[in-house]
Amino acid sequence: MRIDRALYYLRFFKSRGLAQRMLGEGHSRLNGRRIDRCSQEVASGDVLTFPIGKGVRVIEILTLPNRRGPAAEAHSHYRALDPAAKSELAAGVTQEPEGEEGP
Repeated sequence: MRIDRALYYLRFFKSRGLAQRMLGEGHSRLNGRRIDRCSQEVASGDVLTFPIGKGVRVIEILTLPNRRGPAAEAHSHYRALDPAAKSELAAGVTQEPEGEEGP
């Protein structure tokens, strides 16, 4: 299945066009590799990292959906690897070096 269609079916975007626009910006990753085209294929077990809103989502695709169904159905097809986007990467948290104090 195409990655833009998968993100639309999984209800991360309201339209396929919005998914294509986001993917075209080049900030998304599939299994750690940059996504360079919207028609790239995804399969079960793939890990997607993509920006959404002011955060970053990291998900693992468990199964590919056959349609854009209700939200509960969509959630059953993936597993969030950053529960509720609370990871340090998603939150934009940077760690300060140990042993150094500010002024």
